[in-house]
Amino acid sequence: MKKGIIVLLAATLGLAACNKEKKGAGGLLYTIHHSEGNEKIKEGDIVKMNFIQKNDKDSVLGSTYDMESPQVFPVQKKMYAGDMNDVLTLFGEGDSATFKVNLDTMAFYSKQPKPEQFKNDKYITFTVKIEKVFAKKAGEADSTFNKRAGEFFQADFKASADKKKNAEEGKLKAYIADNNLKTTTSATGLQYIIKTPGNAERAALGDTVTLSYTGRVTKKNDKGKYPIFDTSDEKTAKEEGKFQAGRPYGPTKMAIGSTIPGFTEAIQLIGKGGKITAIIPSKLGYGEQGAPQVGILPYSPIVFDIEITDIKKGTAPTPAAPAIK
Repeated sequence: MKKGIIVLLAATLGLAACNKEKKGAGGLLYTIHHSEGNEKIKEGDIVKMNFIQKNDKDSVLGSTYDMESPQVFPVQKKMYAGDMNDVLTLFGEGDSATFKVNLDTMAFYSKQPKPEQFKNDKYITFTVKIEKVFAKKAGEADSTFNKRAGEFFQADFKASADKKKNAEEGKLKAYIADNNLKTTTSATGLQYIIKTPGNAERAALGDTVTLSYTGRVTKKNDKGKYPIFDTSDEKTAKEEGKFQAGRPYGPTKMAIGSTIPGFTEAIQLIGKGGKITAIIPSKLGYGEQGAPQVGILPYSPIVFDIEITDIKKGTAPTPAAPAIK
């Protein structure tokens, strides 16, 4: 029994030591949360890493987890002791850690002023997980190493993309179940709920519609909500923290066919005064590329709530002339 207590105490002390913040060169502070005991990263290695970036106010400035896209990059020669490249040499594959890079030291050695978003901060903080360290073999030529690394990470990227693609159907079902929705599915795969059909008139190619809309992603944020990525409603934008000063809000004019296929299909299902919720699979949305700049991941379904307030008839496109044989 005593031996068991001693082992447990040793493990507890080891964990506490592992999570103790340490000081490094250049004002660096770091905490190793978990170590696999693997060989440490060195200059020239190629690293695949997930991270969360924060400022001194603990506000998240970026997260590879949110984007489901770890960064892959070669470890460069350090510019100064305690810089971003230097701190990586403290970790190995499988390790997780938090480190704080001193912004004043960075500004001094880079001879660049602090970025505006960090002007009141002392540190930029990263919580990282080292997913993969790809190292050169002893005596391996640079060309051989680069070819081997390229092949490895191309295969790794494809496997990740295939995993996201295969997970999309589950995301769609989870969103529909979580929101207790009863949808209709069109021949293209668009799922929708017509809340109000509007009048009998329907828009077609060549027409212009005036509408209000809000678009959401189908992945919950850390508050358990489905965040918006775009909206024409100013109140919604402010409530969701997406307000853009200088942007015109309110009913928006759009030409039929000028948007993603799923949106175009949805607005042709209702008339003036109509309201629809459209759940758009990636093949009718932003596909395998996504739109990371607004938070839409590759192979991600998205949701639009749309209301049409006017339809202005236009000239239908002229059919292409048949080829002369």
